[in-house]
Amino acid sequence: MNKIPVWIDTDTGVDDAVALVTASTLEELEIVGVSAVAGNTSLENAFRNARDVLSLVGRKDIRVYPGADRPLIIEGRTAAYVHGNNGLGGAEIPLSDAPQETKKAWDALYETAQQYKGELIVCPIGPLTNIAIAIANHPDIVDCIKELNIMGGALIGGNITPCAEFNILCDPQAAEAVFRSGIRINMFGLDVTHKAFLNDDDIDEIISYGNMVSDLFRDSNHLLYEYRAQLHWEGICEHDSCPILYIAHPDWFEGQECGIYVETQGTISFGKTVSDLWTDYKYEDRHCKAFLNVDRVKFTERIKEAYRSF
Repeated sequence: MNKIPVWIDTDTGVDDAVALVTASTLEELEIVGVSAVAGNTSLENAFRNARDVLSLVGRKDIRVYPGADRPLIIEGRTAAYVHGNNGLGGAEIPLSDAPQETKKAWDALYETAQQYKGELIVCPIGPLTNIAIAIANHPDIVDCIKELNIMGGALIGGNITPCAEFNILCDPQAAEAVFRSGIRINMFGLDVTHKAFLNDDDIDEIISYGNMVSDLFRDSNHLLYEYRAQLHWEGICEHDSCPILYIAHPDWFEGQECGIYVETQGTISFGKTVSDLWTDYKYEDRHCKAFLNVDRVKFTERIKEAYRSF
């Protein structure tokens, strides 16, 4: 099998950890690098968590690179109310003893993208700061990346403001630079990720596996369980696994071609991903696909299969 080269850029929080666990079990993927960025938690936590989760699943061979510790322009924010002070909901796992990389994420990404000559798929599942810096520092990277599978944004609504999603709102200027770069973008926003949830039966099944990886799932999600109860969600959304699983199983997802840009000047609308999907006016550049639906049963079964395998 010719594996698909994939780079994951992550602000390693609770659902990022699920995405890394799942990605590590997908035989269709060759994870050629991981980079950390501040978002759900600090860069220090995100970098450590990515290394430790990969070590836990037996993938110390995957190199993790440190990236941006703050947004390009605005003040940083975190989501400790869901991801805890350490990014993993307070869960503790063994520290990785893999060599620590010091090369900056954007430089490592550029070098890797050059090696794969336009075939590399990049999955940013946190704020887009590292990707924007890579584009600014290495403009020809836009010709080296096949596509960006982004977890972020929302065509309708938001989860931090009425119209802005967390990852985009963390660094709207970076997001706008990325959406204007011309790189092919698949956007997995709240429109689809809110449909990609684990229900109570799924959660109980994963916890019942009783291995170190399922224990991490149990221990890291307790704040999310509480948050979910307050908002009366049907389950817990695995946002960040969507762009990962799409690579291996694109037929599980439904989306539409469109143009998307990011509002950086407004007040009420700050951080909104503005699409022409349902408007008479169309952007000249429509290099995006916004995903709107997912086969939840197949999606959740594959995540459970990943946790069952350890």
